[in-house]
Amino acid sequence: MSHNPGRVVTVEILGQRYPVRSSLDPGYVSDLATYVDEKMRSAGDKSPAADSLKVAVLAALNIADEYFRCRDADRSATDDVRKRTMEIEQAVDQALAEFR
Repeated sequence: MSHNPGRVVTVEILGQRYPVRSSLDPGYVSDLATYVDEKMRSAGDKSPAADSLKVAVLAALNIADEYFRCRDADRSATDDVRKRTMEIEQAVDQALAEFR
């Protein structure tokens, strides 16, 4: 089995260029970097005196918050689907019992 180390995509975040080695699509890697750059700029705008490390931590917390909210929404949607599926199954079982 061969190992694909990927290619290097150079991205820019907060004016700094970073070479990123990835097997992901280069356009996708660029989109990720743009998203991180936007989050860091937003965090920096809210805390103009913060250094880049603090800005990065604030951006990471914001991204983690977005991820957790999406994850929780997915869980809630899955629970709703599971509940509705059980209700339908019970209705079908009841209908079939009436025909027996």
